[in-house]
Amino acid sequence: MSETVLDRVVADVRRRLEITPEPPGLESAAHAAAETRRLRGLRSLRGALAGPGPAVIAECKKASPSAGLLHSNFDPVALARAYAAGGAAAISVVTEPAHFSGDSQWLAVVRRAVDLPVLRKDFIVTRRQLQESAVLGADAVLLISRILDRECLSELLNTASELDLEVLLEIFVDEDPEPVVDSGAEIIGVNARDLATFETRLDRVEAMAGELPADRVRVAESGIHGAGDLQRLSGAGYDAFLVGEHLVRAEDPEAAVRALLGESASDQ
Repeated sequence: MSETVLDRVVADVRRRLEITPEPPGLESAAHAAAETRRLRGLRSLRGALAGPGPAVIAECKKASPSAGLLHSNFDPVALARAYAAGGAAAISVVTEPAHFSGDSQWLAVVRRAVDLPVLRKDFIVTRRQLQESAVLGADAVLLISRILDRECLSELLNTASELDLEVLLEIFVDEDPEPVVDSGAEIIGVNARDLATFETRLDRVEAMAGELPADRVRVAESGIHGAGDLQRLSGAGYDAFLVGEHLVRAEDPEAAVRALLGESASDQ
């Protein structure tokens, strides 16, 4: 396969890490932050997604390489509050700056603004990024199986556990899910995007559901544009649904979350 957008983003992330000094005392600060979250009460992503009925992880994302700017007046706090009011189970915050116009500081302000678990969605390849996530207040992080070898994935899973960061471990529809299942990850996401064509393939996400153990939380990601998509994938066995562009572009994000869940404003 020729170089993909994912390849370019990860290469840029690695270069940025190489030229940016690690903040002094980061490791101790990360453990202190984790202890503070424990004392105040952890917000469990797995617990939020594993309840009865479908669960939506609603995403705060300003831009993407494929779609460009998604919202000209992007306000992650207002968006997160609207998602929470609409019934989202968790909030995802995209923090990668160069390709997604993200900002890691959004994690802290969003977590203060809502009572839901907050997931950091970025391209995490080092322990340092996990430590930063803990300091910023993330409850969970996205790890992408495709960009991590087995040894690195194991190290990052162990580090996340030390910091009480839950992990959503992501695979793409063209991947063998067995290594991810064998990793012991409790939350597994299947990204509908075909990296060769950048198209989304919900049919392949649907087919992959049967290859994931029923005792894991199964998350369908990308390409969900309405309640029909959510119902289709829920019927295939998915527990939760990470939805970004569809919600960010909505005129009324709160109502859009309700609509995805099959509710209407009049029911509330």
